Formats: sequence, C-alpha cells, structure tokens
Amino acid sequence: MTSLIALLLALAGGPAAAGHAAAVPVVMISIDGMGPDYVLEADRHGLKVPNLRRFLKEGAWAHGVKGVLPTVTYASHTTLVTGVSPARHGILYNEPYDPLDRNKEGWYWYAEDIHAPALWDAAREAGLDTAIVDWPVTVGARARWCIPQFWRTDFADMPDDRKLSRLLSSPGLLAEAERGVGAAYPSGYAYDVAADRRRAAFSVWMLQTKQPRLHLAYFSALDEELHDTWPGSPRVLAALEELDALVGEVRAAAERAGGGKAVVAVVSDHSHSRTTRELRLNEALRQAGLITLDGHGRTTAWKAMAWGTGGSAAIMLKDPKDDATRRTVSDVLAGLTALADSPIQRVLDGAEAREAGGFPGAAFVVGVKLDVRIASPMEEPVLAVGLPAGEHGHLPENPEMDASFLVVGPGVPAGRDLGRIDMRDVAPTLAGLLGVRLAGAEGRDLFASVGKER
Repeated sequence: MTSLIALLLALAGGPAAAGHAAAVPVVMISIDGMGPDYVLEADRHGLKVPNLRRFLKEGAWAHGVKGVLPTVTYASHTTLVTGVSPARHGILYNEPYDPLDRNKEGWYWYAEDIHAPALWDAAREAGLDTAIVDWPVTVGARARWCIPQFWRTDFADMPDDRKLSRLLSSPGLLAEAERGVGAAYPSGYAYDVAADRRRAAFSVWMLQTKQPRLHLAYFSALDEELHDTWPGSPRVLAALEELDALVGEVRAAAERAGGGKAVVAVVSDHSHSRTTRELRLNEALRQAGLITLDGHGRTTAWKAMAWGTGGSAAIMLKDPKDDATRRTVSDVLAGLTALADSPIQRVLDGAEAREAGGFPGAAFVVGVKLDVRIASPMEEPVLAVGLPAGEHGHLPENPEMDASFLVVGPGVPAGRDLGRIDMRDVAPTLAGLLGVRLAGAEGRDLFASVGKER
C-alpha cells in the first residue's frame, strides 16, 4: 500500500515525486482596511473569525503596525513588499499626481514605477518562483506567475477588462487557471465578497498547481464596506467573517503544498476612522485665487493644488520656487487651523514630509482630524457636515490608522506578541523566513535571532 501511494504521488507530480520533503512556501495575504482590533478584540466586536484567531495561539502578531505617509492602499502595499517608505519606493499615493485630469483616473498600476527591490525580485534572484493574485502595483512585476491588479472601468467583469486581465497576466496563465478553477477570474473593479471568494479560489489553485515559494494574495471587500458604511458596522463585520473563511482556505492550500508546513502572514495596509465632516481643500485654494475653473467645473490653470483625499493631502506648487504662492497657501492653512472647530490636526512643511517618508515634492502635507475626510469637489462649501463613512489616509502618527500583522509557520515563535511594529519591518521579516535577502530594506527582520526551519 505504501509503495502504491508513493507511485500515485509520483505520477501526480506531488511533493514525494522526487523523494524529497516539499519546500515550505511563504504566503502573504492582505485584507485591505483590517485594523488589528478586529482580531485582537474579536469578542468585543462579536466577531467569529476562528482562522484569524488561530494566529494568536500558533504564531506571532503585532498589536499595531505603524503605517506610512500616506496611509493609503498603494503606497502601503508597496512598502509591505519593499520594506522602504513611499519617498524611496516611488509609489506616493494611489494615483499619480494629475492636476488637469489627463490620466483619466489612472492609478499607480505598474511595477516599473517601484524604485526599490521587491520581495518577488529577491525571490527571483535566489531562483525561487513567485505567484501573485491581485496584489497592487504588479502590472509587469518580475514574478513567475502573476495576475496583476488592474481595471479600465468602474464596473465588474466588463468584456474588455477580461481581455486586459488575460493580456496583462503571465502568458497563458489566466486561461489555464480559469479552466482549473472552473470559473472566470473577477476582472475589472470587482471588490466585493463574491469577487474576493473567486480570487481566493485562484490563490488556492496557484498554490496547489504551481507550488510557488512566495505567494501574494489580496482581498478588498472589507475596505469597500468600511468606505460605504463605517468601522464596526454590521456589513463590515459580516464581510470580515466571510474573509476569515477565505484565509483558512488559502492557509490550508499553502500547507498542503508545503507538505504540512507553510509560513502564512496576514497583513493590512491601514485601519479606518469614522468621519462625519468634509474638508474641500482645493475649494479653499480656489477661493484664494490659486485654481481656475472653466464653466464646466474643470481645472484650466493652477498655482497650487491638493493631491489626495481621505485623511491627508499634499499641497503641490506648479512652480516650487513660487514663494508668493507658498505664502498664500500657508495663509489659507493657517486660517483653517485657527477655526474654532478646526478640521486640521497637523500641517507638515515639505522638509517634515520628506523626513516622514512621504510626498517628497510637496510644499505642505495637511493631516486632518480623525472625524474629517478631505473631499475633492470644488464650488461647494469648504467645510461641511457629511454622512458617516469610514476613511483612512490620516497621519500615521495616529494609532487609529494602524495596520495588522499576523504570522505563523516554521521559524515563527508561537504566542509571540511583537508590540507595535513599523510597516517597513514586514518585508525583511518575510524575506528572512523565505531565506532570501531584501537589499536596501529600511525595516528589520523581526525574527532575525530565531532559528528558522525551512
């Protein structure tokens, strides 16, 4: 019977095919928007998240992960794979600066814009295969198997977005994966629980079929529900319970691929705060004569403009040497700060922003209070009451913006509370668990002194 099982495994190309133990995969799963309290204080929220809570017993976790400036998805996810701040890796926000809207709301989709080595680069140099399913900023990433994050429209499963997904993925990969999974990949802007469930199936297929040493997976339904409602809402909690099940499925697939062993990390990019006020920074700059609109509300000229929405924004000058405009902007911000119920938490000048690792070309960075969100419309009140909504992007000095980090597997001490860590620590830590070196990382390997079994 034993020889028959070995023969069947060999014919299937399984771990025993070459008579060696399976290599231990390293898997990073991102749950966009998940604050650490949803796991560490699950009972307080009434949450049933058994797969996430397993990490607290079997692995290590952070009480919080101090994020980057700004605490938004694309800047943060790039730090999670490079171990450096946005000012260094080059993904400064979700979308590139585009004051005249010529890029038509294009995002930082392309891996060539990352100016620091990423985990997939380090794995490739070590001769290890990497797989990616929907991780941000991965179009053209040098991974062996990649289904990158990209959309052309704001709708799910549009025919042209399907074509783009096939074209931008590794050659032939998406068609092969769809046959293996038995379902279409969720192309376009598809970020609800149903789409995440389908993406999880593709991650499971990738782990079982391709058996990469490094795998990156991304889920966004929680973040969408947080924006549409608010932190702790019934819809948010229901979404997280669904995602917990997907984490369990991906972890199980990774452990099967690794012969019973896998390093699995669950991370996030930021948390959310409940906001009820809106600040329209560009309207304040327009009223100061720094932005000109046509009769259709489109920008035709500008001297200074805010880049970013949510909890913070950079103020960019068209001419960085225009001291008169800089003084006008400073006066506008001073006026907002002096209001009796000011929306401003803190204003950083350009040097302070660079020191904080974000927006290196900004004249100022404006961080608003946790109940405030920066909105983009102009020709409306500068400060107004808005509907309750979850928001992020606030300054990383606020623990309320902290992200999550949970990790389990060989080389990870069980029951280890890591305290509050820096987001730049995640990539070098996973590189260490993978057995590769991530050149230039600003963070530290949290388990450098722990003997690692691979």
